[in-house]
Amino acid sequence: MKSTIKILPLIGLLLIGLLGCKDTAVKEETTVKEENNVPAHYKTMQQDEASLLKMRWFEEAKLGIFIHWGIYAVNGTAESWAFFNKEVSYDDYMKQADGFTASKYDPSAWAKLFIEAGAKYAVLTSKHHDGVALWDTKMSDLSVVNKTPAGRDLLTPYVKALRDEGLKVGLYYSHLDWSHPDYASIVPPGFEGDRDRNPFAYPAKGEENPEAWDRFLDFHRGQITEIMEQFHPDLYWFDGDWERTAEQWKMEELREYILSAQPEAILNSRMSGYGDYATPEQGVPINPVDGTWELCMTINDNWGFRQSDTNFKSSRQIIQTFAECLGTGGNLLLDIGPQEDGTIPDEQVQVLKDLGSWISKHEEAVYLTKRGLPNGHFYGPTTLNKEKNIVYLYLLDTPKEYITLKGIRNVIKNIRVVGSDQVLTSKKFGGAVWQKIPGILYIDVPEEVIDEYITVIAVELEGELDLYHN
Repeated sequence: MKSTIKILPLIGLLLIGLLGCKDTAVKEETTVKEENNVPAHYKTMQQDEASLLKMRWFEEAKLGIFIHWGIYAVNGTAESWAFFNKEVSYDDYMKQADGFTASKYDPSAWAKLFIEAGAKYAVLTSKHHDGVALWDTKMSDLSVVNKTPAGRDLLTPYVKALRDEGLKVGLYYSHLDWSHPDYASIVPPGFEGDRDRNPFAYPAKGEENPEAWDRFLDFHRGQITEIMEQFHPDLYWFDGDWERTAEQWKMEELREYILSAQPEAILNSRMSGYGDYATPEQGVPINPVDGTWELCMTINDNWGFRQSDTNFKSSRQIIQTFAECLGTGGNLLLDIGPQEDGTIPDEQVQVLKDLGSWISKHEEAVYLTKRGLPNGHFYGPTTLNKEKNIVYLYLLDTPKEYITLKGIRNVIKNIRVVGSDQVLTSKKFGGAVWQKIPGILYIDVPEEVIDEYITVIAVELEGELDLYHN
């Protein structure tokens, strides 16, 4: 992902949408281009009935774990971007391969930790922009099998461990490859600014070579075929589409190719508009995203392991962000960066355990919920149960005496604290019955029911939600 920024105050973190700073590590791999004011990571295919059906497990999963693991963990450089942005030379970056051992890699322990965190799927970087594959690819010799002391395929045990624990398997794959000799061979139509021709991405002016690009596409499709046939992932988490057009990548053909073999496979949005769901990053979008979406976010400021990055978000900050995702109908793909030996930093382990403890207590308000009330009805995230007769209120802060809920026309059957079932009292004031405008519901919240991280209140309704929203 890209270099570093300081963590923002919590309110800023929750409100930031898609970041656009090209040179920051928290930027999930790209400089996003926009078309008609729609960020590229939000563009997806129109979903038909079959697509909606295959997306069901994903939409109910709510939480996934993102794993950035590669040779960049040896010296703690920015993953791939270190040499692209000339922070280090390409040769020095690649020398990190000599220290990548995976000596304590225990994918079974990883999977058990992910289960404890409450996750339902995980996504591991099979190949980042540096081109170093974590499996024994036959399309090139640039893999941890051939170039590092690890000397073995790391994907197969990961896939097995996840499936043994009942987790869905996701694999990240970078379309672009800054190490491949045929990659920097063409530019997109209308490309401007010769000074922007980074040699890892584009050829020098006048040295475009369409035949080399065709060879690269053969390599690209070959590696994806290996992933399809060897690992059969439930989720293809692509990245790195921004340096070429959909037509140059032949993205429509790629989608058809994958789905012809795996109709049930889910593809993320980094398919130049041919994916199934949107992928904002590093902050919950200010405006709710239409359709299915997933926020990918780091626990500190970097995607991969960096010894110097100790700017970890607190468990409460992570859980608040998770609640924001729930309230606007999205998933959270929470990133960890294992060290070169395969161990996960203690700070990240603790966040995952705290998140899992909170989810376990509030499970009914997590997995089987859908996006909640429109803005203005409650000062915080909300969700609905599948039957739309329970409204869940997520208290991001400790209230003074009471909270308010607006626009509920239904008769209130019961109000309780999720995780304790303690019943709360309430009163309704105002409204205009003759115009079917309900009053404001004031819910008393005593101090003793407040959760360490986020308190969740269940408002049970008589009948399906009848909402006044003018």
